[in-house]
Amino acid sequence: MAIAEDDIERLRDTVSLVDVVQGYLPLRRVGRNFVGLCPFHAEKSGSFNVREETKRYRCFGCGASGDVFKFIQEIEHLDFVGSIEHLANKVGMQLTYTSGGQNKDRQRRKKLVEVMNQAVEWYHERLLSAPDARPARDYLRQRGISGEIARQFKLGWAPDEWDALAVGLGVPTDQLQDVGLAFINKRGRPQDSFRARVMFPIFTDAGEAVAFGGRVLPGSTDPAKYKNSSETIIYSKSKTLYGLNWAKQNVVAADEVVVCEGYTDVIGFHRAGLTRAVATCGTALTEDHVRMLKRFASKVVLAFDADQAGQGAAERFYEWEKKYKVSVSVAKFPSGKDPGDLASSDPEGLVEAIKDAKPFLGFRLDRVLAGKRVDSPESRSRLAEQAMSVVNEHPDLNVRKLYAGEVASHVGIPAADLVKVAERRNRQPAVEMPLTNQGTLYRENAEFITIALMIHQWNEIAPWMVEALFTDEVNRRAFAAIGSANGDLNEALESADPEAREVLERAAVADVDAEPMREAMNLIAAAVRRELSQRTTIRDEEQIREDREARLLLEQLDNPLTADAAAGELLGWLNSRAVQ
Repeated sequence: MAIAEDDIERLRDTVSLVDVVQGYLPLRRVGRNFVGLCPFHAEKSGSFNVREETKRYRCFGCGASGDVFKFIQEIEHLDFVGSIEHLANKVGMQLTYTSGGQNKDRQRRKKLVEVMNQAVEWYHERLLSAPDARPARDYLRQRGISGEIARQFKLGWAPDEWDALAVGLGVPTDQLQDVGLAFINKRGRPQDSFRARVMFPIFTDAGEAVAFGGRVLPGSTDPAKYKNSSETIIYSKSKTLYGLNWAKQNVVAADEVVVCEGYTDVIGFHRAGLTRAVATCGTALTEDHVRMLKRFASKVVLAFDADQAGQGAAERFYEWEKKYKVSVSVAKFPSGKDPGDLASSDPEGLVEAIKDAKPFLGFRLDRVLAGKRVDSPESRSRLAEQAMSVVNEHPDLNVRKLYAGEVASHVGIPAADLVKVAERRNRQPAVEMPLTNQGTLYRENAEFITIALMIHQWNEIAPWMVEALFTDEVNRRAFAAIGSANGDLNEALESADPEAREVLERAAVADVDAEPMREAMNLIAAAVRRELSQRTTIRDEEQIREDREARLLLEQLDNPLTADAAAGELLGWLNSRAVQ
């Protein structure tokens, strides 16, 4: 999509760069230029220069430079088209798009956003002045939300009437339906979607109204405490964060964003003077959210109970940290308190909680260690196992080793023993080793489990084992030894090298709680996926066909009726790959 060149030039001639910049930072005239503190990096002396004659700006500190469109792109985090539309809206200019279909879609979206903006103002005015909104105003005051705050966040009131908004707004019913503000009831008449609720308007990071969250008042018989707009043409929950439009400049300045669970939490942080808070809109934090936040900051602080989702959440956070080069930390609040409450009772404590936020792994580890007994070898061993299972969720070996040292200090076990556990990280079922002299409890990987099963349940698992299933060199040599000995441990120990012998000795005394066939299928599936991921160069149609068949066979491993046959074919495929 493109905007007509004549419109761009007309807009460039219409807007004043000095006026636009002064909407974001104070400028003072110095000779023929205007000078101020650069909004794109921290500085104490003004290096940011704006020259109206050339309609250009330049920072002699960080090198930022450009015209009015570039300035809006950088400070509002918009693309080029978005910056033009942003400025056109400011001056009331109608733009012409050169692509007909895209122009139509863009105009439709613009119209729906206008409807939402009208609804924001309608609900807001109702809250401020309507007699029936008095209980809502009283409720907000009790929560510490003054009239000034209500005006800042454009809070509103949806009256307890069937069609007050549909009638009062005076826009076509189909547009109200398109944005989720109304629906057609059984009588064929438009009916408001929100009734008897305090309204929290939701904006995009560019300040476009796209949705609402509505909260009932205390004592309401409505079982749904909160009601949120459904997804529409202009609103996607996984790509929208409440409050980002107000917070983004402070987020950029601090290189940190605070993510909350609720609208009142965001408002609470603003009341406490911490204005870089945002909230998800009735969903968990998503990758789209993280991708968006990376445009503004490299540090993400979670201001909610980030431990509830357990390891599943941990894996996602660690993946996002690596993929988007962000750090995820967690703020700890007093039990039973949320940011909205603390904003009234202890605003300084709220700010300190963010300042003292801990890395996500450190937060989870504290949860495991806090208040646990370490008064016996058995309790220390159990706690070490629990703690290391959390530490080993992290994909970075060096991070795991460092946290293993912290666990060792806490439970009184030599650090070297727990570092070994960190080096054997996996996400498979645990294998418990007998207590060593230090009381260490080991957690081993799927390959070690398989070797132990070959020692203890040779007949059940051996037919499914081939060398290609093992990625660890020492485990592969241990497998070769026990395999060559047909399960005879003494013979295998005699032929094994020292490292492989150590694996076999540990496996021989391991208490394995695993089902041989299931473990074999898991190992086969992992090996096939690994091989497929490494086949980046397609040589011929035969390879394409073989890979497609391998993927189809993978799906059959989970079906007891087809697992045996599929496993046999996949083992043959792996062996053929090994000799190529």
